[in-house]
Amino acid sequence: MDSVKTIQDYISKGETPEIIFWVGCAGSYDERAQRVSRAFANILQNAKVEFAILGMEEGCTGDPAKRAGNEFLFQMQAMQNIELMNGYGVKKIVTACPHCFNTLKNDYPELGGKYEVIHHTQFINELLSTGRLAIEGGAFTGKKIVYHDSCYLGRANNIYEAPRMVMERLDIDLTELKRCRTNGLCCGAGGAQMFKEAENGNKEINIERAEEAVNESPEIIAVNCPFCLTMLKDGVKHFEKEDQIEVLDLAELVNQSINK
Repeated sequence: MDSVKTIQDYISKGETPEIIFWVGCAGSYDERAQRVSRAFANILQNAKVEFAILGMEEGCTGDPAKRAGNEFLFQMQAMQNIELMNGYGVKKIVTACPHCFNTLKNDYPELGGKYEVIHHTQFINELLSTGRLAIEGGAFTGKKIVYHDSCYLGRANNIYEAPRMVMERLDIDLTELKRCRTNGLCCGAGGAQMFKEAENGNKEINIERAEEAVNESPEIIAVNCPFCLTMLKDGVKHFEKEDQIEVLDLAELVNQSINK
C-alpha cells in the first residue's frame, strides 16, 4: 500500500481530495481496527480515489461523550472538528465507523458542520457499482458467512442493502441471522456501553449475539463496525471458536478479494 496523504499534503499543492477518510479513534489507535483502516485505504488506492486523512488534526467526534450524557464535552469536541474541517473546505467524508458516521451525519449539522457523510460499505458498493473497483472471483467464494447489522448503521440510519450488495458481489454463501435488519440485536457496545462495566444480568449482550452467530456454524462473521468487531471477536473467543470462525470487517473481505 502506498503512503496515505493528509489534507495538508493536498492543500500545499493547491489541490482538493475527492473525499476525506475519517479514520476515527478505534481505526487510529485500536490494533485490530487499524487493520480495517489499512484495508479500506488500500481499496481506495486500488480504485484510484483521491482521498486524504486529517492525520494528527483529527479529534474524536464526541460520540461516546454524547451517548454517555456529557453534552458539554461533545459540543467542545465537535466544534473543534467542525472549525478544522470548515477551514479546509471539507465537503465529503467517508468513515468505516458507524458511530462516527451517525454523529457526523446527524449531530454535526446543527452545530454548523454540514457535510456529505458516507459509510465505507456504501462507498465500496458505489465503487463496485460504477466499475471503479473490480472483483474477479472473491477470495471468499462459496464460504459460509453470517452478517451482523450494527445498530448505528442499521436501525439508526436504515442502511441495510449496501453491505449486502457488497457481499453479493463477493459471491459468498450469506446466512442471515434470525435477528437481523430492523430486528437486529446490538453487540453490546453502542451508546458508550463499550466503556463501562456490565450491569446485572445472566448473560453479556455480546455473548448472546455471538452465540446466535456461532450456532450457524459459519466460517466468517462479517461486520461493518469496529465496536462490533471487538465485541463479537470476544464472543467467539468465549465459545473457544476463534480457530474456526474469523470476525472480519467488510473492507477486509473486499481488500483480500482484490488482492488475492
